Order: sequence, then structure tokens, then C-alpha cells
Amino acid sequence: MSATTIKIHEDTKIQIDQFREYKNESYDEVLKKLIYIAKKAKSQPQLSQETVEAIEKARERIKSGNFLTEEEARKRLGF
Repeated sequence: MSATTIKIHEDTKIQIDQFREYKNESYDEVLKKLIYIAKKAKSQPQLSQETVEAIEKARERIKSGNFLTEEEARKRLGF
């Protein structure tokens, strides 16, 4: 596999970093994930809108305190 270098502004790098799901996730992985999301949003806009609405509802549940902690979830799942 060949690699290339691209120039991006520092603020762009910071924004890309916010999409990392784990510390060692490569920029290649993050960018592929973002490209996948962008393509899905373009090809299936209704699904994308449903996802946005689901995320908003989840954020509201969290704000209202209606969620499980990791510890509670582990207990329910028997871990």
C-alpha cells in the first residue's frame, strides 16, 4: 500500500481528531469513515435524517438523566 502526504489547516486537523473513536485510530480510518458517512447521506438522505433525529432524541434522554451507566449496563448484561 502506498501512502501520501496532504496539507491541512490545524483547525481541520482538530476537527478530524474529534471523529476518532479511539486514541490510536489512524487518520486514514477516520477519513474513510467520514467518506462513508458522506456517501450514505447523499445516496440515502431519508436514512440520514432518521439517524440525525435518533441522535437528537438520545441526547435529550441523556440530558433528562434517562440513561444507563456503563456499570448498570454491565450488571443487566451479566458481565
